[in-house]
Order: sequence, then C-alpha cells, then structure tokens
Amino acid sequence: MLDHPLNSLGFAKPPSETRVVVAMSGGVDSSVVAAQLKEEGYDVVGVTLQLYDHGAALAKKGACCAGRDIHDARRVAETMGFPHYVLDYENTFREAVIEEFADAYLAGATPVPCIRCNERVKFKDLLATAKDLEADCMATGHYIQRMQGAAGPELHCAADANRDQSYFLFSTTPEQLDYLRFPLGHLASKAETRALASKYGLPVADKPDSQDICFVPNGNYAAVIEKLRPGAAEPGEIVDLEGRVLGTHRGVIHYTIGQRKGLGIGGLGDPVYVVRLDPDSRRVIVGPKEALSTRIVPVREVNWLGDTPFDSRAEWHVNVKVRSTRPPRPAVIRPISATEAEVELLNPEDGVSAGQACVFYAPEGSRILGGGWIWRGR
Repeated sequence: MLDHPLNSLGFAKPPSETRVVVAMSGGVDSSVVAAQLKEEGYDVVGVTLQLYDHGAALAKKGACCAGRDIHDARRVAETMGFPHYVLDYENTFREAVIEEFADAYLAGATPVPCIRCNERVKFKDLLATAKDLEADCMATGHYIQRMQGAAGPELHCAADANRDQSYFLFSTTPEQLDYLRFPLGHLASKAETRALASKYGLPVADKPDSQDICFVPNGNYAAVIEKLRPGAAEPGEIVDLEGRVLGTHRGVIHYTIGQRKGLGIGGLGDPVYVVRLDPDSRRVIVGPKEALSTRIVPVREVNWLGDTPFDSRAEWHVNVKVRSTRPPRPAVIRPISATEAEVELLNPEDGVSAGQACVFYAPEGSRILGGGWIWRGR
C-alpha cells in the first residue's frame, strides 16, 4: 500500500481521518480556521474556553471569551456542522493569568497577560484537552506561521506584518509547536480572512476585532486591580531623579514607564516622563526623555527556539522587540544560563519596562528564536 500524501496539516492520511481541535474565541479569525478545515474535510472539534465572569466585562463589546463570544462560536459550529464544547477554565485563568497581572502592576511592572494566557492556559491546558480528545493537532486563529525546518518545526512571523502576533507567542515551546497549527499565518491581509468568513456564510464575518485585554472592561486596568487587590491605589509622591518632591499621585498602579500625560505636575519647563516606579516607597520617579533610554535589558524565563542550545554560545547576534508595537532592532544576547540572559540593544530604546517581553528574531528572514521576560535585574 502506497503512503498517503501529506494533507494540508502535515499528516500522511486523508483529512477525514485527521481530527483537529480548533480553539475558538468567537471571533472571525478562529471561526474561519474552523470553517476552512471543516470544508477541507477534516474531523473538526471546536472548543471555547469560559475564562472569566467579571460582570461588566461580559457585556463588553470586542472582548474575547465573554458570553457573547461563546454564543458566536456555537453559532459558527452549528452553521458548519461540527461539534462544539465550552470548557470552564475560570479558576485556572484567574490563578495563572489574572492574579499575576494584578501582582505585577502592584510591583511596578507592566505585564502582558495575553502571553501568559497563551503560555499557561491555551497552549497548556487546552492543548492537553485536545490530546485527551485524541486530536492529531490543535489549530488556532493566530497570525503566525509554522514552517518545517531542518531540525523540526520553526516559528515564523505572519505574512502580514500588520497582523503578526509573534510577540505574543514567543513562549511557545518546541513540543507545543510540534502539535499546533496556524492556518491563517500565510494570508496577506485581514481582508482575506473576512472574505473567507463571508464565503462560508459565517455569522461573525463582520464582527469587530477585539482590542483590549479580555478581562479589563473599557481598558481600565486600575479598576480591575483595585477590585482584585483592595487598597492597591495608595497615594504617594511624584519625585524627580534627585528625590525632590514635585507632586502627589493617586496610586502607582495608575502609571506606566514612559508616560508623559496625566502627571499633574505642570510648570516645570521641559516635559518629564515616568522613568521608574517604586511601589515599596509608593513613589513615581520622573525625569527627562533621555533618562528613559535603555541599552542593557536583563531577561529571564527564556524560551529558546533555536536549533542549538541557548547557552551553547557566549553571544547571539539577533534582532529583538521590547514592545509589541515596535519593530525588531539589532541586539546581542549574552546567555547567563539556559533561561536567563543579558540583552544589549545596539541602539538604546526608550520606555523599556519590567514585565514586558523581549522577543528574539533571526537577523535575516522571518524566524522567531524565542524570547524572555524583562525584569529589573539583581
């Protein structure tokens, strides 16, 4: 008997014998993935996670995994004729994502909970559930590409740089990457995704994209943190780099590194920016723009996706992103251990903040080499 040619998901068997769990948020991207795979003949199972219930958040338009989104995912499954399940992961999500989000802000950091959600919930617990369902793989609607390399699957940026989600997926491990599929990563634009949604007659074809963190109604981080940590918004002093008191603030949690507006300390002549947060003394430290400039960035919890061990070299010459909205810039990574390193930015950047990710990219091409979490260092 001849071997069957590889199907579009990379398996040597017919699509009808290939089970794929699709992580469905209720948005247009994951809905198109599920519909396309179903049309191609795959054995599709849709799974949506109920992640939170924060009252106002459930009524918030554009937030993923809220009540409306679960309903939308179910409607897509009914339209395309595949089974759909809703799993209650509220406790897991709260412990793995929301609690750390609150604690990070209280510690003066600027967290990225969407990365932790992918790392600790979707690509961990949900992936395990997919395996329990005897699925051959799990597919998502993320804009990123998985390509087969000489040493195994590689993670690559999306074809559409405007939709690329590599910054939020750097912590995907090689083992997870082996099991995951990203069918939208090769599309040239979001317009193509919406065109596919219309082609399949999906009820979410014109649904707006989610913009904010799903459990933060109206983008009000401080309100969520105060709810989770009563008394977190303790007032304190705004001081300059020499420690001179310039004014008062209403809680460190209301400020982020690089912030200029809303400080309430006019009349200083030159503009000042938040350059450091000291939650222990409840102080917000401000200074001139040049004080924001950072060249050395300590990172830990490094996830390395290169072909040879991270600490097998003294230096890696790569490009890095220190914020999701910035382009990759040249840098040198000096490993301290397999999971910790010092990153030297060849051109200093402003507003580098603890709690953000530093994502590593190959200096040429589209490959993502991993990344780590920025911290204050020792």
